[in-house]
Amino acid sequence: MNATPATPAATKSITPTTADVTRATVQKFLDLRIAGDTAGLAALFSDEVDWLLAENPGVPWIRPRTTAAECAAQADELGAHTVPEDARVSLDTFLVDGHDAVLMGHLSGTVRATGKSFEGPFALRLTVEDGRIVRHHLYENSLSIAEACRS
Repeated sequence: MNATPATPAATKSITPTTADVTRATVQKFLDLRIAGDTAGLAALFSDEVDWLLAENPGVPWIRPRTTAAECAAQADELGAHTVPEDARVSLDTFLVDGHDAVLMGHLSGTVRATGKSFEGPFALRLTVEDGRIVRHHLYENSLSIAEACRS
């Protein structure tokens, strides 16, 4: 009688699921945003991105974007027009389903040029394919932000 030894659990290969890759990519996105790493963000975004952020002509950092470089630059533009010490983001929800992630929370800040504050809830939908962000749809209190930008 011959017995085949069992493969030790430590030597088995574990393949990450689509949701695992999505979660890791979104976490990397958050880490890069916090670090202000524009080059890292540009590499994380796909060459073309389905970007949605309600156009707001009175807010300099809110505008249409489609390329990885444009999407990554949004973080720098936001930082240039707001007071970094006053920026706050709380993340209440981080849901992942396959390629899609939804983040919900609350954000606030102060516009540098006016000294006025803005705040409100947000929801961010990100879609990840092949480890890169292909969709970035942000829903936020754009009225509060526009009012804070108004002189």
